Amino acid sequence: MTVHARPIWMTMACLCALLPALVRAEGIDTEHLFGFVIGSDVGEVGEREFQSQTTGRFGRDGGEYRATDQELELELVPVPNFRIELGSAFAAHDISGVPDLADREQLTWQGASVDLRYRFLGRESSPFGVTLAMESQADRIDETTGAAVRNFGTEWTLALDREIVPKLAVAALNLIYQPEWTRFVATGAAEQESTTGAALGVMAQVRPNVFIGGEARYLRKYDGIGLEELAGQALFIGPTVYFQLSESSRLTATWSLQAWGHPAGSSASVDLINFERQQARLIFGVNF
Repeated sequence: MTVHARPIWMTMACLCALLPALVRAEGIDTEHLFGFVIGSDVGEVGEREFQSQTTGRFGRDGGEYRATDQELELELVPVPNFRIELGSAFAAHDISGVPDLADREQLTWQGASVDLRYRFLGRESSPFGVTLAMESQADRIDETTGAAVRNFGTEWTLALDREIVPKLAVAALNLIYQPEWTRFVATGAAEQESTTGAALGVMAQVRPNVFIGGEARYLRKYDGIGLEELAGQALFIGPTVYFQLSESSRLTATWSLQAWGHPAGSSASVDLINFERQQARLIFGVNF
């Protein structure tokens, strides 16, 4: 055994020894467990939640790039296996010296969104939980450039999850397709683009009400909504932590680094034209 391998095996042995102490009586609820990944759980009938989601994106090719969006969301579960989420977002941009992007420093209202999720299968009666999510947004500010636009997009996500260690650890897989239509107000120019990808998240309970794990996302961006021409691709990897603060409140924090990628036609080791170098998200929710 190599010197580098010993700590890994020692950590695994310690975790195995601690498993009986870490297991809680009830199963894992994956509705809000992850950061960028989503689970298949959608909540119980009658649940109402308020959620604040802050997403930061940092680092683009050739200059300084910082973009943050703040979403305020209301979640409702009117009937079994179906969740509705209504949201409104503000966006902040601080851009300087990035090729093909105008220098910009601003904070403004971005737009509104609706997120619908239907759970087809639950883990309590099936090997996997399966949910289809459709999130549509209408924006007046472009997410990347900060320019005034008329933008409409829909993100389709097929979410599957399974408890890999019953009542202790869970894994989720997302398959993603997101077409977008954008018209820039200043120039009248219109464009269509789409993003596809797959994401994997794994979370384990390390103490009561605390989960730690990680997420990996592979994304491909295309010109056109029909995947006509590949523009670039990227792989994001990073840790996630979840805290159940009380019976009615929770906090999730996640951070991802672009570990690999390249724009179409380039041999670069990362794609900082179509994607950011780092992405982070902080989610706070409360039931009422």
